[in-house]
Amino acid sequence: MSTERPRTLARVAAIQALYQGEQTNETAETVIDQFVRHRLTKHPLPATSTIALSIEDGLSPDANAPLFARIVRLVTTQQDQIDPLIVNLLPESWPMPRLDPVLRALLRAAAAELWMSDGPPARVVINEYLDIAHGFFADDAVQLANALLDRIARTLRPADFPSPSAA
Repeated sequence: MSTERPRTLARVAAIQALYQGEQTNETAETVIDQFVRHRLTKHPLPATSTIALSIEDGLSPDANAPLFARIVRLVTTQQDQIDPLIVNLLPESWPMPRLDPVLRALLRAAAAELWMSDGPPARVVINEYLDIAHGFFADDAVQLANALLDRIARTLRPADFPSPSAA
């Protein structure tokens, strides 16, 4: 992933942090601190090193750290509203625990960002998280993510989707 996309890198890191927090039961602040200190900070390598570290190594030093922290904190503080929103958009036969934990983290992060009144337009958020989903999942899961992201965006940001009669 290009270092020219610090907001995308922040979103990827937020998904990873949310996943980690869910798996380890660590607080949001603990996970944020760990990510900022160990993954979102440039760590100098010895001058003789031939190793090139990247996002595949779990590092995102060019990520927008404030956006990363804001997404993780918002998911945590609003989870009692974000999770029911996602559950209500899932088919009845597909409870939240059945979702892949990374997909759950991705949907929570996207919902949090759509919750932000000063965030980017809904279609930008959807496209960003779909691009990220392609890096984690096969086509079926990406299609599910696409459908759910669209429904979450239309629920949280209806003004971003004017009705055809309004055009």
